[in-house]
Amino acid sequence: MTQGASRGPDIKGRHALVIGYGRSGRAAASFIKKQGGSVQVVDRADTPELREDLERAGITAHLGAYGPEDLDGTDLVVVSPGVAWDAPLVETARRRGIEVTSEIDLFFRACPARIAGITGTNGKTTTTALTTEVLRAGGLTVMRGGNIGEPVLDRLDQLGADDWVVLELSSFQLESIERPRLRIGVVLNVTPDHLDRHKSLERYVEIKTRAVAFLEPQDHAVLNLDDPACAAMRSATQAEVIEFGLHQPVSSGVTVADGWITIARAGQPRPVLRTADVPLPGEHNLSNVMAAIGAGQAAGVEPEALSQAVRHFKAVEHRLEPIGTYGGARWYNDSKATNPDSTYKALAAFAEPIVLIAGGRNKGIDLEPLAQSIAGRVAALITIGETGEELARRVREAGLQQVQRATDLTDAVRKAAALARPGSVVLLSPAFTSYDMFRDYEDRGRRFKATVLAELGR
Repeated sequence: MTQGASRGPDIKGRHALVIGYGRSGRAAASFIKKQGGSVQVVDRADTPELREDLERAGITAHLGAYGPEDLDGTDLVVVSPGVAWDAPLVETARRRGIEVTSEIDLFFRACPARIAGITGTNGKTTTTALTTEVLRAGGLTVMRGGNIGEPVLDRLDQLGADDWVVLELSSFQLESIERPRLRIGVVLNVTPDHLDRHKSLERYVEIKTRAVAFLEPQDHAVLNLDDPACAAMRSATQAEVIEFGLHQPVSSGVTVADGWITIARAGQPRPVLRTADVPLPGEHNLSNVMAAIGAGQAAGVEPEALSQAVRHFKAVEHRLEPIGTYGGARWYNDSKATNPDSTYKALAAFAEPIVLIAGGRNKGIDLEPLAQSIAGRVAALITIGETGEELARRVREAGLQQVQRATDLTDAVRKAAALARPGSVVLLSPAFTSYDMFRDYEDRGRRFKATVLAELGR
């Protein structure tokens, strides 16, 4: 193993229980076995595919359910991001004095490279992908990972001290890292989300603040001044702050002036690129681009390289991703919109009439502001999923007449195609999680694209 792996937690001879065997759990189990520890897995799921994966990896497991008895003989518990940090089994482990960690925490403790972390309620994935390209354009060696769906613990041996890792960090992950020591911490925005898990907005903001709270004076915090919660984090960090904002004055950082994105430092502002050259639609994406430029500036990337990286960037899958034009209407997959704020941003990205497909599983969010926003902006709404009935009713009450309920994705695509007019946009931007009908938002997005192509692409 590399120097990074040897600097990590002492795993040899330890008995680990991994809770949840998704991508993160698999990476953690593999790492622990390589380090000379033993692994048992528990997971509420129990499928032939899961059993096959575990058998192939030579890992014993308790599937379908789990309880305190699974902690017997264990001295390390690894919690997957989808499992609450205060879940009963996790709390029982703490009471028994068993060390509790996560895949991303093990990575932070073992990583030899410099880490840039991107967090925020919305825009994380696009900004993580863009920051990766920005740093690469500056000639740096970069690994991308984290909540973007790419575990990093199983790739430790590819990293050296001069490399960078750009991580998308969710609140679930930030909560589980004992000391999230980043070199660059980027916070994009903080709006109510995951309140079913974090219980209050204050707690959620506190967790997001961890992305900059452990930075040291030579590090950089990249903060969105347009977002009050982010702007307030200036007082929570020792690092040099690189500000960015479209609507607030920026004294040191990234701003927009006369149609140009510029880096404002003491002295002469340096132009990076025209806002018209940003290839992603919507003001929210302009903000994401500014954040990535701020991160690039912190890593020492020159403006010419920053400009090149942005101009050549392609939309990330499931984030306002163009699918095609059918009957004169443009279709977009924005399945990553798992909360209302994401959907507001998507609706604001277009000037054309919109046929919106929305609905899914609610995470404790009040539907009324969403219903008002949809009724005031879209030409028609097709609802899906568990929230579909209530969302349809509320949007009708808010004044939109053209509202239909779909039984499934195929029905939604057919109904949307019938309503779409030449020059309009059909947008899947659900505003809710996907777990009522799909494996995850990626599964939802890919099935949507496949359905659109099957129904309309003939």
